[in-house]
Amino acid sequence: MSDLPRKAVTRTAKLAALPLGFAGRATWGLGKRIVGESAEIVGRELQQRTAEQLFKVLGELKGGAMKFGQALSVFESALPEEVAGPYRAALTKLQEAAPPMPTRTVHAVLEERLGEDWQQLFLEFEEKPSAAASIGQVHRGVWHDGREVAVKVQYPGAGEALLSDLTQLSRFARLLGPLIPGMDIKPLITELRDRVSEELDYSLEAAAQQAHAEEFAGDPDVLVPEVVHQCEQVLITEWIDGIPLSEIIADGTQEQRDRAGQLLARFLFSGPARTGLLHADPHPGNFRLLPGDPEGDGDWRLGVLDFGTVDRLPEGLPASIGESLRMTLDGDAEAVYDHLRAEGFVRESIELDPVAVLDYLLPIIEPARVDAFTFTRGWMRGQAASIADPRSPAHQLGRQLNLPPSYLLIHRVTLSTIGVLCQLGATVRLRDELEAWLPGFVPEDPMDGTHGTDGTDGTDGMDGMDGTDGTDGGEQAAAGA
Repeated sequence: MSDLPRKAVTRTAKLAALPLGFAGRATWGLGKRIVGESAEIVGRELQQRTAEQLFKVLGELKGGAMKFGQALSVFESALPEEVAGPYRAALTKLQEAAPPMPTRTVHAVLEERLGEDWQQLFLEFEEKPSAAASIGQVHRGVWHDGREVAVKVQYPGAGEALLSDLTQLSRFARLLGPLIPGMDIKPLITELRDRVSEELDYSLEAAAQQAHAEEFAGDPDVLVPEVVHQCEQVLITEWIDGIPLSEIIADGTQEQRDRAGQLLARFLFSGPARTGLLHADPHPGNFRLLPGDPEGDGDWRLGVLDFGTVDRLPEGLPASIGESLRMTLDGDAEAVYDHLRAEGFVRESIELDPVAVLDYLLPIIEPARVDAFTFTRGWMRGQAASIADPRSPAHQLGRQLNLPPSYLLIHRVTLSTIGVLCQLGATVRLRDELEAWLPGFVPEDPMDGTHGTDGTDGTDGMDGMDGTDGTDGGEQAAAGA
């Protein structure tokens, strides 16, 4: 029997109660206004109460509900502090933990997938999970060859729970919109739903992780654990210790924050260039900060987990992104406008003012205009508020721009990474990473045909990766817990 679908009625009831609760609070808010409290104060209280109920419910469920909560959690820095503060702890818990499944269920899955003598494959196996997330949980163990391993076991019925939750959430996406200013919730839920079948396939995740592990083997900045064994519903990888990024966000030193931020930006742009894959689940639960070497000497490294959700980019990130960014930094309004129209960001049916488009983009790309930029929650809130305000030129122009489907996941991953950088409060030399790794950002040298990157062709580590364009996201968050 499946643990998650068995409770489908309870799950649906909890999720269905959310819009009813929102409506009840709206009535409460109207009453408060009638007795004289300002709309601003009432709106803030409504938002806070709505958020508290939302994250309480999402935190109690696995499946799509938790996955949606994880996706929202990286945008916490865009929320006003009076709203974000009270439930920041709940958001952090969503990144790494959910109620574990019973031991008997774990044993049943392992027996079915690894054989009746599965326990003989391990020198040690911890019954208590290290962490649990949206569609699976991770147990720490020692493989028969002596390697410490993370054993990820998929919840029985996880696929049905994912689809059910996300379908339910999509029905009231409009009501959730005010929680994250400037963000359209429905496309996010649609994208998560579209990737369900891929996320459940651990063979795709194993292939993506192994491609990264091989490419980054011996790298001084990034560590990706090797895949040890994979079969249906079970993925076993090397274990890595380290400080979860959520702990760095909570009380890390400024040195740790800056180093983590720099490496996060480096991995975002170097990963596609080096592997042809984009790690597409950049919430803090999927990263660890580790000492530079086993003796603890050297600079911190970034441990990267959970390659369930990836975007396949054989040529690396599209050169059009780097080209448009460079043109914007150069202040060439006409060139930027023509480029965006050619790439489908401006529909053929509308005409916009090129100068207005440039003015819209410049604040967004501010981190790339300077040698080093300090990402803060205040900066993120300012950007979100400007885009969310219907009276602002940015909001009105933004509504007329188009995001081609091929850029949707890249856009979300970039925004999510920026959200984490703002949570870290990190000072990052972003321009260095763009110049090193983003195709099109550095003008092509007509003398030698290079594009100013590291010279990789974006295909390393791609052997056997056909069809790997996205799988699970959030569960291997636990592998280095």
